[in-house]
Amino acid sequence: MKGGRVGRGRTLMSKMAIFLLCVGCFALGMLFTNRVWIPTESGGTVISRRRQEQEINTKLGQDKDVMGEIHKTHEAVKSLDKTISTLQMELAATRGSQESGSDALLSSTKTSHNSAPSKKKAFVVIGINTAFSSRKRRDSVRETWMPQGDKLLQLEQEKGIVIRFMIGHSATANSILDRAIDSEDAEHHDFLRLEHVEGYHELSAKTKIFFSTAVATWDAEFYVKVDDDVHVNLGMLAATLARHRSKPRVYIGCMKSGPVLSQKNVKYHEPEYWKFGEEGNKYFRHATGQIYAISKDLATYISINQAILHKYANEDVSLGAWLIGLDIEQIDERNMCCGTPPDCEWKAQAGNVCIASFDWSCSGICKSVEKIKDVHTRCGEGEGAVWGALF
Repeated sequence: MKGGRVGRGRTLMSKMAIFLLCVGCFALGMLFTNRVWIPTESGGTVISRRRQEQEINTKLGQDKDVMGEIHKTHEAVKSLDKTISTLQMELAATRGSQESGSDALLSSTKTSHNSAPSKKKAFVVIGINTAFSSRKRRDSVRETWMPQGDKLLQLEQEKGIVIRFMIGHSATANSILDRAIDSEDAEHHDFLRLEHVEGYHELSAKTKIFFSTAVATWDAEFYVKVDDDVHVNLGMLAATLARHRSKPRVYIGCMKSGPVLSQKNVKYHEPEYWKFGEEGNKYFRHATGQIYAISKDLATYISINQAILHKYANEDVSLGAWLIGLDIEQIDERNMCCGTPPDCEWKAQAGNVCIASFDWSCSGICKSVEKIKDVHTRCGEGEGAVWGALF
């Protein structure tokens, strides 16, 4: 009896031990499974992430390649647009010369096929508007921002920058005024004589003739008009123009929209004020007349159509009117209308050298003969800037 109880106890203990052993093995198995399986799952996740990153990087690389091709295509289209525009202007010039019976118009609208060999290539032609009475102004410009003698010629040959004082003739042939200009030109070789009778109220006509004469003489990318009482930094001007050389039709300057002055006997009176709407209206936006630039196609357009382009009282308004109906890009360049010191001096010290400086109150540098040297000293870019400029 006693032995039977002991046997049943041992059997019970064995079953309990087996049960505990099974539970332990199961726990160990679960522990082992978690330790081995989880890293395997994590490793798969890492591999999956790496594949995703590789796919993303591949896609980004493809996107960059696509953007690069789009940029190249865009540049090619702009270049083609400029070429087409130039050809259209040359074709128009050819038609104009064939249809016109005027010798003067024939002279100003020769085709590139006939006149290209005689034209000089240039990057920019700068015409400085001057008058018979402005000898001292011209000398002050020569002594500051405009190179003289061999340097003027070197600037043309090496940089393609042509600078000339533009002036017409007096109402009397071979007058003392004309002979004085002839003598000055023989000394400095820096004039462009225009077939134009000088007069303050004829600036619009003079502007048309300047562009026509310049286009007939030089094959340039840009044509600039500037007054002889404005200070110019040639390096900054050339670098600014170069940023827009891929565009076919550009009009660059300090854009403004002043009031149309209907009152008589006031400066800048507009006799045709009624064309601009109600009294008190403003002009359309146009570049201020102290300095502005237009591209080759626009200068050619003015040359071809000069006979039918209407002249308003103010030259800058006239230019804006000639261009307003064309498909052009109008660029408002505020560095072309800086004030005189301290304005341009502060900007130069901040690394933002001005293209042109003048006083708005005087429509040029006030008392420019005396003051332009100080402006040049304090706001000039330095003599070597234009020679080192890349464009």
